[in-house]
Amino acid sequence: MTRFLTSVLPFVFVVFGLAPARAAEPVALIQIDGVISPVTVRLVSMAIDRAQAEKAQALIIQLDTPGGLERSMRSIVQRELNAEVPVIVFVGPTGARAASAGVFITMAAHVAAMAPATNIGAAHPVSVGGGQMDKVSAKKIENDAAAFARTIATERGRNADWAEKAVRASVSATEREAVKLKVVDLIAENVADLLVKIDGKTVKTVKGPVTLRTADAPIKKVEIGFRDRFLTIITDPNIAYILMMIGLLGIFFELSNPGVILPGVLGGISLILAFFAFQTLPINYAGLLLIVFGVILLIAEIKVVSHGILSIGGIVSMLLGSIMLFDAPEAGISVSWWVILPTVGATGAFFAFAVTAGVRALFQKPTTGYSGLIGQVAVARSPLDPAGEVFVHGERWRAVAEGGAVAEGESVTVTGIDGLTLKVTKATGP
Repeated sequence: MTRFLTSVLPFVFVVFGLAPARAAEPVALIQIDGVISPVTVRLVSMAIDRAQAEKAQALIIQLDTPGGLERSMRSIVQRELNAEVPVIVFVGPTGARAASAGVFITMAAHVAAMAPATNIGAAHPVSVGGGQMDKVSAKKIENDAAAFARTIATERGRNADWAEKAVRASVSATEREAVKLKVVDLIAENVADLLVKIDGKTVKTVKGPVTLRTADAPIKKVEIGFRDRFLTIITDPNIAYILMMIGLLGIFFELSNPGVILPGVLGGISLILAFFAFQTLPINYAGLLLIVFGVILLIAEIKVVSHGILSIGGIVSMLLGSIMLFDAPEAGISVSWWVILPTVGATGAFFAFAVTAGVRALFQKPTTGYSGLIGQVAVARSPLDPAGEVFVHGERWRAVAEGGAVAEGESVTVTGIDGLTLKVTKATGP
């Protein structure tokens, strides 16, 4: 009887329109913050693959970026354009931005949305590696980026003219302006509001049209592993800068004090991590060389007496290099003053302390060896008339009294050394 009901009831429900509603397919969500880099490419690719494998009806990329590498941006855009699952880019939360490379990534999405008080734009290409490009090369790169922006916008039915202006003139737009200009599709307060507003929207994927049913869809967050979180952290310009400074100082300490080991190990690891981060950032090599030169000047101050000139030059060189280290301050890729000033200040203070301690030690009276005995007060262990024994520095010494005999137990002052014999006189004063 139970088997009969199990097989018949679904048919009855369908005939009379009583079939229970099927649960909405989940929507995958990944948060992308910071500079667009090879690590970002890996995260987005992983999220798209996982969303497709787990049969999610869409993938939401919550984006907040100042920009990043052009080649990484193109890889992400390519994945978006060829994704079998609809990709929704949401510039959020409130206060976020999609600048530079973020413009291309947002416009390449099947659905583009922005949170209140966000902005998009400033996609003019910047040089990577320091130095200025010649006009012909700069124009070629600009034309290439503009054509890429236009074709993406056209493919997704968005404002191609604005996309080109974002590249050529670095124009930006608020979320309301972006919707009005048809740069993005809508404004949403948050992810939940976004799911309600895109419900029923049909988008075109490489597999054909897909109608989104997201109003009641559960959100399945794509977790980022420790490895990717770590790589994302060290590619932050501030962290990369600090790692470089730790690396340079650590290597210096090891070379100055061979055998200490720990500073060399930490310095080497930090320097390698900094170089990994630099390959994902628009670094200016003139700034990097100024920082290295500044450290060299501070080291030289310890070896050469320059009355502070080398120290001042080193601090100025490090400060200028820190300001110039990254080539895209207009896109937010720069080292914060709150990081530069304490780092340069602490480094300069340490070397100033080392120089001061070295000078003090240079002029300090010797306290060990033969030279350290001169001027020390000793106690006569036997009558000195003129020869006898004295006790000084925990040792018995043969001594010869100058200027008169000394009784046992009296204090004497060491005035000289002749081989293994001390020359002493009666101590004066209290």
